[in-house]
Amino acid sequence: MSTPMKLDALAITPTPVPRRESPWRRVLRDFLASKSAMVGLGVALALMIAALAAPWLTPQNPYDLMQLDVLDARLPPGAINGLGTFHYWLGTDGQGRDLYSGILYGLRISVGIGVGSALIAGVIGSLVGLLAAYCGGKIDALLMRLADLVLSFPSILVSMLILAYLGKGIVNVMATLVLLEWAYYARTARGQALVERQKEYVEAARGLDISGWRIMVHHILPNCLPPLIVISTLQIARAIMLEVTLSFLGLGVPITEPSLGLLIANGYQYMLAGEYWISFYPGIALLTVIVAINLVGDRLRDVMNPRWQK
Repeated sequence: MSTPMKLDALAITPTPVPRRESPWRRVLRDFLASKSAMVGLGVALALMIAALAAPWLTPQNPYDLMQLDVLDARLPPGAINGLGTFHYWLGTDGQGRDLYSGILYGLRISVGIGVGSALIAGVIGSLVGLLAAYCGGKIDALLMRLADLVLSFPSILVSMLILAYLGKGIVNVMATLVLLEWAYYARTARGQALVERQKEYVEAARGLDISGWRIMVHHILPNCLPPLIVISTLQIARAIMLEVTLSFLGLGVPITEPSLGLLIANGYQYMLAGEYWISFYPGIALLTVIVAINLVGDRLRDVMNPRWQK
């Protein structure tokens, strides 16, 4: 009599299907794995938070004339103010303003102009690039020739000419930077959108009689975001540098408003006299925020396109 076959021994254990990781989750995981990117992100966020909280973190408002004393002008780092109430840890400038306070207030303007202009230019440039890629033909040629015209001139020269006509002011500086930056986003968005336009999901959306505007914004734009995010981080650093340069030359924000460029310019005439701190510490603050933002941008570039990784 044959022994009955044991079915349990022949049971086949199903192989679990690995769950596919979403692209954004992979980007976040790879970004968090970089120590340099995390340091850059931490430093940039710390400086931005400190700049926003400047009224509560500084001993004085350096642009309030009622809080200044000319007798405290050009004091070295660590000196005590005339009333003996607090220390000027980074010294003072030629007008008696506390440099530590001036740097935090200056970061509010410089970083705010850089971030604001980059975001506005990103929205405008991305929509222009999507429109050029989706419509094609004469509209594409016209918009891209306009972008080429903007990119063909030196940014600092064009911005100086525009501000010489418009005058100083935060709004004028932001408008000038937007006018100079939108073409970078337009070129990037158009190149990515041309690739996405040929894919099946766009043809399927057209077959369902979905409007072109909805196809561009809800279908093509999300797939164009990775390179645009990378561009935005680099453009923020570039916009900050342009604003500081224009303010240093006297064409940016007025002298009644704080700016890192104005702080550096105020100490330039005292460098040969040995009073280095007036320009040195604002320059260090500018260098720190630019390097921190660039570290974040470089890492985002690598994780969003693995072919670029070393």
